[in-house]
Amino acid sequence: MDQIELVRDFNRYYTRRLGVLGDHYLGLDRPWSESRLLFEIGEGADLRSLRSSLGLDSGFLSRLLRSLEGQGLVAVRPHPGDGRVRVASLTPAGMAARAELDSRARESVGSLLGQLTPAQRDRLVAAQEQVRGLLRLASVSISDISDSSALARWCLSRYAAELDARFASGYSESALLRPGELAATGGEFLVASEEPSSAVGCGIWQVLSPGVAEIRHVWIDPDCRGFGLGRRLLSALEGRAGAQGYRTLRLGTNRALPEAEALYLSSGYHEIPPYSDAEYNQLNFEKVLP
Repeated sequence: MDQIELVRDFNRYYTRRLGVLGDHYLGLDRPWSESRLLFEIGEGADLRSLRSSLGLDSGFLSRLLRSLEGQGLVAVRPHPGDGRVRVASLTPAGMAARAELDSRARESVGSLLGQLTPAQRDRLVAAQEQVRGLLRLASVSISDISDSSALARWCLSRYAAELDARFASGYSESALLRPGELAATGGEFLVASEEPSSAVGCGIWQVLSPGVAEIRHVWIDPDCRGFGLGRRLLSALEGRAGAQGYRTLRLGTNRALPEAEALYLSSGYHEIPPYSDAEYNQLNFEKVLP
C-alpha cells in the first residue's frame, strides 16, 4: 500500500479498536460524539469555543446539545455578562455522567495497556506523542498577514515577553518591527496557525539591500516546539524571500538561544561578522540560496 492508504488503514483500525463507531460508546447510552462533547464542556464552555476546539459546524453542535439537553445532562443559557454568547454547562446528572465516562475510559485504556509489558507501554506512548506532533505539524498553515494586524502584534508581544525572560539584560519592545514598517522596506510577515485565528508561530523577512534580505522575529509557541515547525517556518521565509529575487539571507540571534543557533547552523547558515548594530544580535549568520 502507498502512504495514503497506510494512514487510512490505521485510521480504520484505530477507530474500530476504540469503539467510537457505534451508538453505545464504552457501553453507555450515547455515541462517542456526545460523550466527547460532555468531556469538552467540563466546568462550562461557550458555544463558540466548543465549535472551534472540536471543529464542528453550528448545526451539528446544536443537534448534539439538544440531545444532551433532552437527556438532562446539559443546560444552555446566555452568558451572564454578554447575552449574545451562549454557554453550555453540565447539570448534576451531567457531571455524574462525565465522571462515569472518565472512569470507563480509564478502565478501557488501562485494560489495553495491561496486555503490554512496561517497555512496550513506553514505546506506545512515545509513538503516540510522535504521531500527535507530526499531525500537528501537518495541520499548521503558514500565510502572510499585515505587520500592523492585531494577530501580528500579538505574536510579537509573545516573542518579546519570552526574550525578556530569557535574556540576562531583558528585551525591549522598542527593538520589534514597527507597525507598517514592511510596507516601507519591503518584506513579509508570516504567521503559522493551527486555527484561522490561532497563531502558533511567526517570522518576517525584510529587505536589507539589493539582493539581500534579513530574517527576524522567528518565534514558535512553546507548546508547539520539538516537532519541526521552526524549521518549516524558516524554510517558508527563505522560499518567500527567494521568490522575490533575494538570494542572500542574513539573520542574528543571541547566545541565550542555543536552539535557534542550532536550527540556523543545521539549515545551511554560516557565521559572519556583525552586519548591523542590532543590540541583541550576538551571533550573525548568512545563507546564499541556490
